[in-house]
Amino acid sequence: MILEAKNVEYAYKSQKERKVLNNISVRFEEKKFYTIIGASGAGKTTLLSLLAGLDSPTGGAVLYEGEDILAKGLNDHRRNHVSLVFQEYNLIDYLTAEENVKLGGTDRPEELLSKVNLPKEAWKRNVMKLSGGQQQRVAIARALASKAKVLLADEPTGNLDEQTAEGIIALLKRTAHELGKCVIVVTHSKYLANEADEIVQIADGMICFR
Repeated sequence: MILEAKNVEYAYKSQKERKVLNNISVRFEEKKFYTIIGASGAGKTTLLSLLAGLDSPTGGAVLYEGEDILAKGLNDHRRNHVSLVFQEYNLIDYLTAEENVKLGGTDRPEELLSKVNLPKEAWKRNVMKLSGGQQQRVAIARALASKAKVLLADEPTGNLDEQTAEGIIALLKRTAHELGKCVIVVTHSKYLANEADEIVQIADGMICFR
């Protein structure tokens, strides 16, 4: 077990009486591909944010290798333990694909861009001149540049056509099974969800494995 939500609760400050997440516990392991599913507003992205250290729970704890991530600080957790892939890519729009990947923490971006199957002719292009699927591959390569053991992705195929989405899903699976990372993906896609090693479903602020 590398990452764990333990008796986690979360409520917005303005709505303390309404819990988005209600006393949930779930464990995640390395070398596994997980998907988190649930209806809109169920708390999927909230859980991902807590696992990423972008926010802190109002009850319970998020543990990394058994230690509360608040102990060393959320900045340390974000910097050293997790890498993030967003639906909107969050690339630096005035940089090339190679330059964006370097920001992830590598001096050899070409290796990772090859690994995500981005055509070589696109490596030195400004990312805004790439297709949506190519931009998402750059975002994943940037995440892989991090030495973090956990990769978190929020709707990574939401803006992509079916064929491109299938390629991204295959890449995420390889990231878990071949590179040994723990990959956790929030999705509305039934196809993507069913490709996971384990599906975690959130309903009414509660969580369960399917």
